[in-house]
Amino acid sequence: MRKQILFLLLVISTGSSFAQGTLSGDLMTNLNFFRKDTKIGASGNPLYDNKLSGSDAWFTLRYAVSGYTFFVRADAFDNSNLKNLTASSTDFGIGAWSISKDINDLSITVGSIYDQFGSGILFRSYENRGLLIDNAVMGLELKYQVSDNFSVKGFTGQLKNNNGDDNLINNVRYGPVLKGLNGEGDVSFGQVSLTPGFGVLNRTLDAASMNSIALSINAQDTSNRFLPKYNMYAFSLYNSLIYKNLFWYAEGVYKTHEAILDNILVDKPGSTLYTSLNYGIKGLALSLMGRRTEDFEMRTSPNELQLKGMLNWQPIIAVLRPLRLVSRYSPPAQNLSEMAGTANLTITPNDETMINLTYSHINNLKGDKLYREVYAEGTYQGIEDWIIDGGVQYLEYNLLTYRGAGGAVANAPILYAVTPFAEFTHKIDSKKSIRFEAQYMFAKQDYGSWAFALIEYNIVPTWSFAISDMYNTVPNPNDDNPNYQNPGSHFYNVFTAFTKGPNRFTIAYVKQIEGINCTGGVCRFEPAFSGIKASLNTSF
Repeated sequence: MRKQILFLLLVISTGSSFAQGTLSGDLMTNLNFFRKDTKIGASGNPLYDNKLSGSDAWFTLRYAVSGYTFFVRADAFDNSNLKNLTASSTDFGIGAWSISKDINDLSITVGSIYDQFGSGILFRSYENRGLLIDNAVMGLELKYQVSDNFSVKGFTGQLKNNNGDDNLINNVRYGPVLKGLNGEGDVSFGQVSLTPGFGVLNRTLDAASMNSIALSINAQDTSNRFLPKYNMYAFSLYNSLIYKNLFWYAEGVYKTHEAILDNILVDKPGSTLYTSLNYGIKGLALSLMGRRTEDFEMRTSPNELQLKGMLNWQPIIAVLRPLRLVSRYSPPAQNLSEMAGTANLTITPNDETMINLTYSHINNLKGDKLYREVYAEGTYQGIEDWIIDGGVQYLEYNLLTYRGAGGAVANAPILYAVTPFAEFTHKIDSKKSIRFEAQYMFAKQDYGSWAFALIEYNIVPTWSFAISDMYNTVPNPNDDNPNYQNPGSHFYNVFTAFTKGPNRFTIAYVKQIEGINCTGGVCRFEPAFSGIKASLNTSF
């Protein structure tokens, strides 16, 4: 690690001695202070018992000079709960680095490679700090601009492993080797524009991964045993079509037989079909999305679960909502079995009014219900200095599939909820505004019904203040979750943000029930939290 740091600093300083380049960077840091609250389940783990505080930080530098681009990111985790939300992890070092060089039409990158093929269903290496996803490919990538209308790129390497037992960021890699090839074109026929592409991915298992798979297969019943394969191949074809006000994207992906985990290890191929269609005219916009997925687990090996060893990204068909209660039951994509579709219609009859209508329908391939959403929202700006927004969501959510068995789920696997909501924003003057938000969820399953209210005061561009409360108004008497012992609790959130130039500071007192929480476009299931959260973001 020290050698990497010294090498990168040496290269950067050497490059700057010959020519003046461009230096940029950013810092992101989060701080958590844990306050025990046994009534809501924020207790009984090291975070609340003895650690009491934790932090995450990422500091990035980019330097471009004479056709070279140098990139380095230092990561620091001190008693961090990103890896395990009920435990702590500590690590420090170089989280990512790369050196790139452009030579005419050829671009060479060595180090941490972040890229994707098509929409990312076949292959996507990316970073999502809120979920501690950093599945960079450590290796070599070449990109070549064959012509003005066609480019090709290829890579080889190993996936970064930041989920080991004793590490978060150091240079540990998953054993299997990856190789990928991707080509994209651009062609027009009159008013029709096409952007076709293809992708090929090969993953070769290492001996340790194969031995682990073989041991698991041999432990299964003889009727379920099979001969595992070292190599998996996957292929994709995709295309974007633009015609006047119409945009259509379609992608098909197939992977060959390999061992995947479906309760036990099985030998199956996999496939995904995905499409999205957008059409707009004055006053009207229509969006359609659909996906069929069957046995499409893309990982370094079936030994990895949850967020570990991911080679791709599956688009979530349901719309992710920012509202606290409306987003509480957001459905994650299912890789083994899913048939999903969403239709969204936006109507703007005049400059003051907008109406948004959505229907989502998700089953597994057997036809079992996973998710339904009917959503209607209207926004009106016809009153001077006011924005009025309101709507309602109806949803059906398969707790058994998305949360797993346990508690009262076995007796009531489907949650039914109706959530009306309203939001009022008043512009006081050119810099000041105040916003009020209210939501109510009628539900009998899981924890029962909830009420939520928020008031926010903004002074542009410097200050933002908010206070909110979430209250379990009608608890589910059949819920036997041992971590939630006081259904009458209020879940307060007091928030302050200060922004000056590129620097943004936030601090909040948070009392949060377990469940899905969406922040900054990232949705994940989180345990109960009680304490203070602070952050700093800056760039230069």
